[in-house]
Amino acid sequence: MIHFEVNGKRVKPGDIGDALMRAAVESIAAQIRDNISTIRDPETGEFPTVVIRGDSLDNLQMHVEGSPELIALVRQRMGQDEELDLEEQTPEGPPRVFLSYTSDDAELAGRIATALQEHGIDTWWDRWCISTGDSLRQKIDEGLGDCTHFLVLLTPQSVGKPWVNQEMDAGLVRKLGNKCRFLPVRHKLPARDLPPLLSGMHAPEISDDGDISQLITDIHGISRKPKLGPAPHSKASEASAETGYSAAANTVARFFVENTKYGRFGDPMIDVEPLAEKTGMTVDDAKDALYELSAFFKDTKRHALVTASLFAEFDRYWKPWDPREDAVKLAADIMNDPEFPADSQTIAELYEWEPRRLNPAATYLFERGMLVEYKALNSREFELFRIVGKPDELRRFLKGRQ
Repeated sequence: MIHFEVNGKRVKPGDIGDALMRAAVESIAAQIRDNISTIRDPETGEFPTVVIRGDSLDNLQMHVEGSPELIALVRQRMGQDEELDLEEQTPEGPPRVFLSYTSDDAELAGRIATALQEHGIDTWWDRWCISTGDSLRQKIDEGLGDCTHFLVLLTPQSVGKPWVNQEMDAGLVRKLGNKCRFLPVRHKLPARDLPPLLSGMHAPEISDDGDISQLITDIHGISRKPKLGPAPHSKASEASAETGYSAAANTVARFFVENTKYGRFGDPMIDVEPLAEKTGMTVDDAKDALYELSAFFKDTKRHALVTASLFAEFDRYWKPWDPREDAVKLAADIMNDPEFPADSQTIAELYEWEPRRLNPAATYLFERGMLVEYKALNSREFELFRIVGKPDELRRFLKGRQ
């Protein structure tokens, strides 16, 4: 019998695509976390905390936490001029596109590059930007480092080219740092033949001038969709907390915060249509809100399958506790008391907390890489059935928080 394994875990043949996507996302997330989390403030000894959310390249988001001085040092080391945040920054000036392709597709690439340039999109194309005697690596690095949009032309000829894949790796890293948008387009390449990393991303077909025109519209951010109007139900106006998200997203987040029993994955279970009805929004508005919150959900198309991260992030706005403060208390007790229990039920009883309060605090630490993974697959009440800290990570976490 043939068995399939990805990263040492056995997977069913029909699940190989999803498993490869998860493995690739985990690998990229680990690389980014390792690069940033080792930066240290020489004055205070504080290390940054890196939070990476999302389960596909389409919704992966990165957030870095620390003192203003430490964040400034991280930006300096990583070559970032803007604040590290979950929200993409609006660039100044025209969009700047880096076009990745193979010479076998030079004719189509030239048509695309010319059309973009003629419609207000500053385009880096090697035929224009590399001259005789130039350093290829230096010029490519300059184009990648300056782009607001990474555009890769995927064809049967290009998907196997090493340099195209190397450029895609660089583009994906910039996307995860919220430095650019990643735009894959296809030409005579079936969607099923996309690389596993891109299988969850929209990759439109480019076959004529109309497709190129739509690409130009997408890069400029022009939408035919009407502006999102206010929800007719009074709950929308009640969701006015300063979360950094839209009123519609606040409405959805508040619904889950107030209607979960345990504050863990899949609690409550609800589909998009009933969610829209209960929040007083249209189905389209609910879908847009879920898309905005996609890093906190496993599925936002038909189901609203919430993850525990939502409660760790939003409880502080609508509950009498703050998971950030609870997490610091929990981390300190784990570090300070060698006899501190690991069983979640015992900890809840010790603190006189319901699982609803303990779960977000544990999730807050877990998604920051502070806890060993003890997922409670068969538990109704607890997201982690054991809360076991990683001593070095917890020590660094607590340095800037006590």
